[in-house]
Amino acid sequence: MGVRKKLRAEQIKEERKNKAFAKLNGCPTSPRKMRLVADLVRGVEVEKALAILKFSPKEAARNLEKLTLSAIANWQAKNEDASIEDAGLFIKEIYVDSASVLKRLRPAPQGRAHRIRKRSNHVTLVLGEKNNVSNS
Repeated sequence: MGVRKKLRAEQIKEERKNKAFAKLNGCPTSPRKMRLVADLVRGVEVEKALAILKFSPKEAARNLEKLTLSAIANWQAKNEDASIEDAGLFIKEIYVDSASVLKRLRPAPQGRAHRIRKRSNHVTLVLGEKNNVSNS
């Protein structure tokens, strides 16, 4: 590995130490359906986002609700002495990437077959703080 690559990897590690984030890998929902729900909570305060996800009828909302709770728990682990209410946590970034696609065949008329693509996705959620609470 090159020197620049090592330095960049260390820089990314340092950035991740300061951020509270959570990842959901290989979720068996199409990325398009997941993005519809992710767009609802992007930039919203955590309490409000959890309320939106709890009452959303979409199945993707259940997975995002769990992911948000996980990100909050990760934030609490890094900031043990700070409280969530004082920090003003909000969803800073949320993005959905496509993951592997399971390809299946469904029988079609006249001896043919149609390909079915069962899509899955990866979701990354990063929390931000409105009132920066420092560990002092």
